[in-house]
Amino acid sequence: MKRLFMMVVAMLTLTMAHAENEEAKSTNNVEAYDMTVNYRKLAVALDLNADQMDAVEEIHNTFCQDMMLAAQANKDEREALVDVAVKKDVRYMRYILDHAQYRKYLMLLNVTLQNRGLK
Repeated sequence: MKRLFMMVVAMLTLTMAHAENEEAKSTNNVEAYDMTVNYRKLAVALDLNADQMDAVEEIHNTFCQDMMLAAQANKDEREALVDVAVKKDVRYMRYILDHAQYRKYLMLLNVTLQNRGLK
């Protein structure tokens, strides 16, 4: 009887530990898709004027929403949704930023995506 009780306790402990690991993986996965940034630092890095800063903030907020939708999607659809979000963001940023700012933004975006394992 004692052995049976110990075996049940051990199985419950292992099940709970496994569930915690799955929850942690899920949380880390969603965190990787969170693309919120400090807009002041981005404005300084890209040397944005006030009008550009407002437009970049609006475009980037849309990008963040698209990325969070990708995070919630099925594994099969996730990569395609990320590609669509990135292409849409880059296309809109091309209209707002000048050539030098755009190149720097692309560099920052690519590094961010690579560091988070999304590209």
